[in-house]
Amino acid sequence: RPSFDAILYYYQGGGRLRRPVNVPLDVFSEEIKFYELGEQATNKFREDEGFIKEEEKPLPSNERQRKIWLLFEYPESSQAARVVAIISVFVILLSIVIFCLETLPEFKHYKVFNTTTNGTKIEEDEVPDITDPFFLIETLCIIWFTFELIVRFLACPNKFNFFRDVMNIIDIIAIIPYFITLATVVAEEEDTLNLPRAPVSPQDKSTNQAMSLAILRVIRLVRVFRIFKLSRHSKGLQILGRTLKASMRELGLLIFFLFIGVVLFSSAVYFAEAGSENSFFKSIPDAFWWAVVTMTTVGYGDMTPVGVWGKIVGSLCAIAGVLTIALPVPVIVSNFNYFYHRETDQEE
Repeated sequence: RPSFDAILYYYQGGGRLRRPVNVPLDVFSEEIKFYELGEQATNKFREDEGFIKEEEKPLPSNERQRKIWLLFEYPESSQAARVVAIISVFVILLSIVIFCLETLPEFKHYKVFNTTTNGTKIEEDEVPDITDPFFLIETLCIIWFTFELIVRFLACPNKFNFFRDVMNIIDIIAIIPYFITLATVVAEEEDTLNLPRAPVSPQDKSTNQAMSLAILRVIRLVRVFRIFKLSRHSKGLQILGRTLKASMRELGLLIFFLFIGVVLFSSAVYFAEAGSENSFFKSIPDAFWWAVVTMTTVGYGDMTPVGVWGKIVGSLCAIAGVLTIALPVPVIVSNFNYFYHRETDQEE
């Protein structure tokens, strides 16, 4: 047997188990079971091979709660759980599509303002209409998201840990913008009823409207985070998240190196182009944008050096950017391969 030497070394070397290079992982695992080395040796071998011990997933003690928790939390637990997961993914994708389509010009709503100085003014109506089909579909999606969140909260085994889970926080963030928007719609409807209220100066009214519109735009932007809800059902997104988490040190070094390069080359190109009349770089902070897009090899072309020395600085900036970005990439790729192969091996 090709694994016999490794098994013999396990007994002679005081419990050190090493897999031969020419023996596949699954074959060697079967050999360990065949020679009955025990669970401790198996766990130690899997840990040395890069397998992380699976954490025990707590389940509710109540049988009904356990069934509901498995139904909404673990799609692989049953056929019904897979159906629930498919419905959830469909609703998430539908809400994202609606979020994108409602920004098309033909689907936007506008309102006319009467002004004393310039006649009439037409602006985009940021407050959605209750009868708008997009708003109705959005309401149906939010009903499902809210129902799913409440059911999972009521069935979860630990209420405190429920709010510590990043995915649950994303679920909460995904539904909050709708209720704030709904409150804005209700307030807008009340304004149209011509209810008596204290007089407001035109300047204060304009300031309040600008503030409300800014808040609404930020709230609408938060809706895009719903796309992260897909990571609950996507192994690929989970692997990407673990890779980024494990590569935070390398990403921090990358940002630090880029920061040094941006300051260095922004200063260099500013002084190199200082004598040119058509220079785009009026100050060092103005050159930050150019340095960033040059080091990342994007090169929009909105700001370019025109002098000889400026072009030399630009060439050095592009070369330094390529080298800076290339340095941490192998480590990040290695982390991705590690998590990817670990996930595929666990599935097998």
